[in-house]
Amino acid sequence: MRSVNIHRAKTCLSRLVDRAAKGEAFIITKAGKPLVKVVPIDQPTAAQMRRIGFMAGQFSVPEDLDRMSGEEIEALFGMSK
Repeated sequence: MRSVNIHRAKTCLSRLVDRAAKGEAFIITKAGKPLVKVVPIDQPTAAQMRRIGFMAGQFSVPEDLDRMSGEEIEALFGMSK
């Protein structure tokens, strides 16, 4: 993320705000220490950026998934019938 000192931020505020509005967040610093973070108002939150279900329909889960290799696992733990 880009850092800008407070003097430069005052000088270029319009340009910096335009860039932030397009999604380029930045930090304003004073004497090298971060003061504030400037982000666009409509920036998506982490929860909104999740891609749950992005692989839907690209693979299938076998019906017997919970029983697969059951006999082998039982044999490994000495639980054979």
